[in-house]
Amino acid sequence: MLELVLGNVVQAIIIAVLVALDAVLSFREEGDAQDALDLLRRRLSVEARVCRDGSWARLPAAELVRDDMVHVRQGDLVPADLVLTAGEIALDQSALTGESHAVALAAGQQAYSGSVVVRGEATGRVGATGPRTFFGRTAQLVGTSHAPGRLEQLIMGFVKALLVLDLSLVVAVMADGALRHHAWASLLPFAVILVVAAVPVALPTTFTLASALGSRELADRGVLVTRLAAIEEAASMEVLCSDKTGTITENHLALTGLKAYDGGDEAHLLQVAAAASDEATQDPLDLAILTELHARGLAELGTRQSFEPFDPATKRSQATVAGKDGLVVAVKGAPPVVAGLAGAGPSREVIAADVARLAGTGARVLAVAAGPPGGSSTVVGLVALSDPPRVDSARLIAHLAALGVRVVMVTGDGLATAAAIADKVGIGKRATRAAALRENTGAGLDLSQLSDVYAEVLPEDKLELVSQLQQTGLVVGMTGDGVNDAPALRKADVGIAVSSATDVAKAAAGMVLTEPGLDNIVSGIRVSRRIHERMLTYTLNKIVKTLQVSVFLSLGFLFFGKFVTTPLLVVLLLLANNFATMSLATDRVGAPSKPERWSVRSLVVASAGLAVPLILLSFGVWFVGSLGLHLHTDQLQTLVFVWLVTSAQATIYSVRERRHFWRSAPSGWLAASSLADLVAVAVLAWRGWLMTPIGPAALAVAFGAGVVFLVLGDSIKGRIFRGAGLAH
Repeated sequence: MLELVLGNVVQAIIIAVLVALDAVLSFREEGDAQDALDLLRRRLSVEARVCRDGSWARLPAAELVRDDMVHVRQGDLVPADLVLTAGEIALDQSALTGESHAVALAAGQQAYSGSVVVRGEATGRVGATGPRTFFGRTAQLVGTSHAPGRLEQLIMGFVKALLVLDLSLVVAVMADGALRHHAWASLLPFAVILVVAAVPVALPTTFTLASALGSRELADRGVLVTRLAAIEEAASMEVLCSDKTGTITENHLALTGLKAYDGGDEAHLLQVAAAASDEATQDPLDLAILTELHARGLAELGTRQSFEPFDPATKRSQATVAGKDGLVVAVKGAPPVVAGLAGAGPSREVIAADVARLAGTGARVLAVAAGPPGGSSTVVGLVALSDPPRVDSARLIAHLAALGVRVVMVTGDGLATAAAIADKVGIGKRATRAAALRENTGAGLDLSQLSDVYAEVLPEDKLELVSQLQQTGLVVGMTGDGVNDAPALRKADVGIAVSSATDVAKAAAGMVLTEPGLDNIVSGIRVSRRIHERMLTYTLNKIVKTLQVSVFLSLGFLFFGKFVTTPLLVVLLLLANNFATMSLATDRVGAPSKPERWSVRSLVVASAGLAVPLILLSFGVWFVGSLGLHLHTDQLQTLVFVWLVTSAQATIYSVRERRHFWRSAPSGWLAASSLADLVAVAVLAWRGWLMTPIGPAALAVAFGAGVVFLVLGDSIKGRIFRGAGLAH
């Protein structure tokens, strides 16, 4: 607008084109990113446990029809409007009502689609699906915004600092111009251009493009990104707190041992354990026990009268069955809990010793008790279930260690079981009970204090572990699968929901794995680091070029008393540079081998170290053109413009690799945009379009100086990066 007021129509049109081009590209890439996110959401479709033809199975919620029987349990998103027929649950209906307190429901009551099961489990008949549900009729689509990641915040901080520098230079130029009696009509456009040069117009497009491309690449590798800032944070992740089941282990439990007490037999022990299990829960523990019962051809203990599913708070499940000798209460759960409830059976010392022996093999051990309702129960034995480590876990944990990421196992299993599995896969042998975290509440936890394994963990302990690590400045990743993991997944810098996670966990996480194991996490870190490296190139390039252009133009005016190039040519410079700058989002760069976090000091030192020789070369080009080629002022301004475009390309290739620039080939888009910039600028300068023409000798000076800087910058950047702390 100011350019139009001053009558500079051509400059105003070019600035408008520049802004419009970035807006169009940003809109297009954001649209592509949204399309990709919609595709990922479709791949994260909710599944439901459905009983059809007398057998239970998992089906996409979209396939539910009226009168289907559906079972929901803690952590599930209710997939349709259900009329409960059995069981008791507590629902979080805040998405529907705005009320945060849980609502308790029992048989005969209605559970609405979109609610979250926070406790218990129940079975219900589908009454309505899709848009006919209460949620479908009333819910509004709500867009969730997230604060920018650390990388983007850091870059925007530099932009503010560069604007302060430019404004200071503007004040100096305006004051000097007033003393020299320059016309304000010539000074104001120059001041505007200095400010525009410091604004990263291409920043939104570059970030959006880099993130969108990274999201697509990660999706192809089995990692769905639900929060783009997670890509940036994954590049700096130092600690990964990983669940055991389904991530490090197969998540395929099999009953591997039975220990009966007090003269009982294994058959009776298995019947009692099966009575406290339920196929409808689809819980791996329950399914393993029921599978073994059927494999042995054993009858059930009796007819079930009531059932209380496993609750993480009580660490047990129980059922009342009517057997041949009357009612029996069957209990299955953590050995210390079950032993504490029982009034008879072996001593706790004997139980603890047997549990330690079985758990030492890596098995998960449950205690089983039985007794009359309201009376004293007896511990009838122990059940050992094994979930063996995945065949690739040891290799992948070694890969994460090579990438500088410390893996910590966090599990609800007993100490002995967790330690045995961790040792097998190479995580380490230092195992600690979660009680140690509770004793350290409010304090930080650094790498030297961190154990390899935290066992007997409650859901709130995971949140506490993440908080304590973050208090010492560590960038923390967290894997999880349950609704109770959601706070920790949201709190972590990189929340990762595993493939078997509940809908709530997936909603809380920044990344969702589509396949079991850690392999996709390794891919996610490597891709994130490549994106991080591209943004480092962008940041260094932006700071170096702003310092060069702002300082050279300002000092040139102060020293020579005239503009070393015109405002129109500076606008053309910005237009030319933006094409190559945006193509950096597609560049093929190497990924750092260790986590990296940039600092203001490191980037300032590195940028200044590269900007100084560029500024000196800029004055050298001016003097060669003036004294050597005897160019007049208008020709010198064209020469400076060509040099600034050429040096911008040289800077990109100098900083895109922290090794020598020839160690890797640029992407096709980057190479094409650079070549197009140089050819277009050479033609414009030679033909004299929008500028005073210059000859081949002057063009050779500008391009030759660019080659000089490329070689010079490449030879000194290693020392500069090491001094700034940016070397790999």
